Amino acid sequence: MARIVMKFGGTSVADLDRIRSVALRVKRQVEAGDEVAVVVSAMSGITNQLVGYCQSLSPLHDAREYDAVVATGEQVTSGLLAIALQAVGVDARSWQGWQIVLRTDGAHGKARIQAVEGEQLIARMQSGQVPVVAGFQGLGPDNRVTTLGRGGSDTSAVALAAALKADRCDIYTDVDGVYTTDPRIVPKARRLDKITYEEMLELASVGAKVLQTRSVELAMKERVRVQVLSSFGDGMLPGTLVVDEDEIVEQEIVAGIAYSRDEAKITVRKVPDRPGVAAAVFWPLSEAHVNVDMIVQSTGADGTTDMTFTVGRSDLALAIQVLQAAHGDIQYGEMLTDADVAKISVVGVGMRSHAGVASTMFRTLSERSINIQVISTSEIKVSVLIAAEYTELAVRALHSAYGLDVA
Repeated sequence: MARIVMKFGGTSVADLDRIRSVALRVKRQVEAGDEVAVVVSAMSGITNQLVGYCQSLSPLHDAREYDAVVATGEQVTSGLLAIALQAVGVDARSWQGWQIVLRTDGAHGKARIQAVEGEQLIARMQSGQVPVVAGFQGLGPDNRVTTLGRGGSDTSAVALAAALKADRCDIYTDVDGVYTTDPRIVPKARRLDKITYEEMLELASVGAKVLQTRSVELAMKERVRVQVLSSFGDGMLPGTLVVDEDEIVEQEIVAGIAYSRDEAKITVRKVPDRPGVAAAVFWPLSEAHVNVDMIVQSTGADGTTDMTFTVGRSDLALAIQVLQAAHGDIQYGEMLTDADVAKISVVGVGMRSHAGVASTMFRTLSERSINIQVISTSEIKVSVLIAAEYTELAVRALHSAYGLDVA
C-alpha cells in the first residue's frame, strides 16, 4: 500500500465529463489498495473569469476581497469531484484550505504556506475515505481566505504530500510529462523520463508552465517525489519524475529551453550613484510583494546610474505606482517601461562541468539577428531578455543548437 496525493489541473476538470473521468482514475488508484488524497484546481477558464470580474470593478482592487472571489473556483471543483466519486462508489469528502487547516502568511494573492495540519486527513484516509482538497487556497493570520498565486494548486498538492508523508505526489495535467521545450513551438521536443529538482525549479521559474515554481521549491526542500502525468488517454504513459540529481545516471549538459512572455521591463534612468540607491529602488517593490527578476545596473560618467530590471507583466501597473510614490527617495530622472519582451532560458545541471553553454546561446541568437537586452545567469541557467516577436525563433534555434531535437 502506498499513500498518494493526486492533483488535477484546470483542463483535467474542465467540464462534468472530465470530472467523471478523474473520478474513475481516482477509483482505480483506490482499488489498487492505495490511500489517496486529491487536490483540484478550478475548472478551466473559471479563475480567469473571476480575476476579470475583480479587475473590471477596480484595477487596483483590495487583495483580501480578490482572494475571497477567486478562491471559489476550487471550492466548486472539490465539491463536484466529491459528488462524482460518491456516484462511482468511492467514499469521498471535499475540504477547503481553511478546513484542513492550510496556514499561510498574509500576502493576499500570492500567499506562502507556513504549515499544513494534516492529522485529520490522515485519519480519514486510513479509514478508507478520499479527501478532495481545494487547491490554491489557505487561511491567513487574520483568519481570512488567502490564495497562493497562479498555479498555486501544485504547491497545495506538494505541501499536502509533505504533511501526509505521502510516497509520491502525482500531478495530472494536459501534457504527458516535462519536455525539453514547448512541443507546440518545437515539434521535435522530447519528453524527459527524469529531471532533477534543481533543473525543474529553474525551468519553472523562467517560464515552463508544467509546474509552479514554489511547488518545485517545496518538493526539493521536503524531498517529495513528484510525477508529472497526463490526465488524458489511457494513463499508460510513465510521465516524468522529478527527483534528486543522484537518481539520474546520464546527465545532459542542457535539460531544456524555457520561455516566458509574462515579463515586463522597467528602466529607472539618471538615478544618483550613491550608497543605498539600489535599496531605495527595490525595497518599496519588495514591500508591495512585487517580484523582481533580471537586474542590470550601468553607471554613467555624470555621477548617475541606470537600473533595468524585469517584473511580472501582471505586476507592472503596481510597480509603476510604487516607484512613482518613491520618486522623492530615489530621485530618478525618468522611468521607461516595455511589456513587449520575452525571457528565454537555457537550463541544465551539466553546465556546472561544461564550458561554452552561454557562448553557444549568444552566438545562436546573433546568427538570427536577435538582440539581447538583458542577461542573467545562475550555476545551471542562462537567461536573456529579447523582443517578444522573436520568441519562437529563439526557442527553435536554441533547441537545435544544443542538440535537443529528436533524431
